[in-house]
Amino acid sequence: MKLLDRYILRQLLSTYVFVVFLLLAVITVIDLTEKTDKYAKANLSFIQILNYYGDFLPWIAGLITPITVFIATVFITARMAGHTEVVAMLSSGMSFKRLLLPYFTGALLIASVSFWLNGWIIPDSNKSRLAFELEYLKPKTSATNRNIHMQVAPNTILYLQSYNNISDKGYSFTLERFDSGKLVEKLTAKRIEWDTTKNKWTLHEWEVRQINKIFEPESGEPDSLIKKNGKTLSKNLPLDTALIIHPKEFDNDYRKYDGLTLTELSKYIKTLQARGSAGIAEYEVEKYSRFASPFSIFILTFMGVIVSARKSRGGTGSQIALGFALSFIFILFFMMFRTFAEAGSLPPIISVWIPTIIFGTISAVMYKYVPR
Repeated sequence: MKLLDRYILRQLLSTYVFVVFLLLAVITVIDLTEKTDKYAKANLSFIQILNYYGDFLPWIAGLITPITVFIATVFITARMAGHTEVVAMLSSGMSFKRLLLPYFTGALLIASVSFWLNGWIIPDSNKSRLAFELEYLKPKTSATNRNIHMQVAPNTILYLQSYNNISDKGYSFTLERFDSGKLVEKLTAKRIEWDTTKNKWTLHEWEVRQINKIFEPESGEPDSLIKKNGKTLSKNLPLDTALIIHPKEFDNDYRKYDGLTLTELSKYIKTLQARGSAGIAEYEVEKYSRFASPFSIFILTFMGVIVSARKSRGGTGSQIALGFALSFIFILFFMMFRTFAEAGSLPPIISVWIPTIIFGTISAVMYKYVPR
């Protein structure tokens, strides 16, 4: 790279780091002000709070990376334009496309690191952040969940009247299997518990009924199995069953997707799809957002150069203000289309990419009017 390229790249990266730390400082002050009462009520130590922000701030930094790159790009380009440096570069024979090289190099570095951090590193730290928020910041919930309905496989519905997360035991268990909308089999048990040795669920005092067909014990089965009123009952005979669910899935799922790496997220989405479960959209939106974010960094970098490369009579202040306005619009678009996806109004992959496509189109149109 030439000296001028290194100069622009150094300015971009240093300004990006400065903007990130500045915004994180502001966010920390606001967040700390809002949560001070909760920290005091929970009697948390300084170290506990410090550890929480050690997980919280990287997560916030990952979220705001595209916007901070955009702001940094606008700031340094507007400053160079105000000092007539951009005009001097273009007058010396450098094309506008060539001017973009150090910007895109910086965007590539930031996007690559951001993708790696947001995909695998930050989600691991989010696990402890989410646990902290559930323990100290969110309303307390009982260890016993009640009236659980869950689709565990296509056409198969699980119901539990109550489940205790501490003992991993559930009560009044029902598993219903449907075919063409009709109930064909029903398995019930008074109690179900997780066997940590076998990694399986064990049913106690269970019974199975196949609709329009009496369940007959096979020859050689223990005498404890008896037939009564067209049902097969068990007299205190435990039954191991290989339900494709884990006790963790009965835990609070508050922002669970934030604590999943890209690998874990893809695997969990496949599990939900295999079950035919609802509520997949929010996990798909999170997955696609992690892929779209690096591309949005390039689009916003391109737009940032375009809106600030022309020398303004109002000085750099108006260009920076325009940069903040466009950043706000981008965030608004992203949040709006994310809501549409989670509500089922739009496919997640489309809703995630729409803001990037819109801003990319706007940038392409604006490119015609930049100084050459």
